[in-house]
Amino acid sequence: MKNWWMACAMWLVSGVALAGMAPDQLVKKTADDVIEVIKSDKDIQAGNQQKIFALAEEKILPNFDFDKVSRLVLGKNWTKATPEQQAAFQAEFKTLLLRTYATALSKYKNQTIDYKPFRMEAGADTATVKTAIQQPGGEPISVDYTLGKKGEDWKVFDIVIESVSLVTNYRSQFAQEIRQNGLDSLNKKLAEKNKAATGK
Repeated sequence: MKNWWMACAMWLVSGVALAGMAPDQLVKKTADDVIEVIKSDKDIQAGNQQKIFALAEEKILPNFDFDKVSRLVLGKNWTKATPEQQAAFQAEFKTLLLRTYATALSKYKNQTIDYKPFRMEAGADTATVKTAIQQPGGEPISVDYTLGKKGEDWKVFDIVIESVSLVTNYRSQFAQEIRQNGLDSLNKKLAEKNKAATGK
C-alpha cells in the first residue's frame, strides 16, 4: 500500500473544479495541474506539511464525490447510523483522507502518468479511466479512477490502485471496528488519530 496515496494525491488535488469535462479529460487535466503545482512550489517540495495540507484541504473536494464515498465505505452501517453519527464520521474521515493525501504529496519525485485508451457507452452515468504512474527506477503503478455523473459534472468516487479499491479497503477496516465496538468507537478513534497527526 506504500504507493496508494501517492497515486491518489497526484490526481485529487486540483486547481479548480473542472465542470463539464468528459471523465478522461477531467482526469488528465487535473493530474497535469497537480504535477505543475508541485513542481513549481518550493515549499511543497521541501515538505512544508502545513502548506501541503492547506492545499489538499482547499482543492480536493471539487472533483471528488465525498458524500458518495462516505456512504459506500460505511455500507449498511450508514443506513443504521443516526444523522449525528453520519456527520461525525464524514468529518473525521475527510480529515483522515486529507492528511494522508498531504503526506503523499510531499513524496512526489518526478513521477509521470500514462493514460490508457478510454471508452464509454453513450449515456452512461459511470466511467472508469485507466492510467499507470511511471516511477524513475521502479515498476509502473496501475491506477483506475471510477467516476459517476453528478448533475452535469463527473466526480470520482473510487480509486483502484494495483487492484485494491480505496472504498473496499476502508470498508473492510472500518466494518471490523464497528462490528466489535460500534460506530461511535470508530468515530472516536478516527478523531484521536487525526488530532495526534494534526495537533488540533
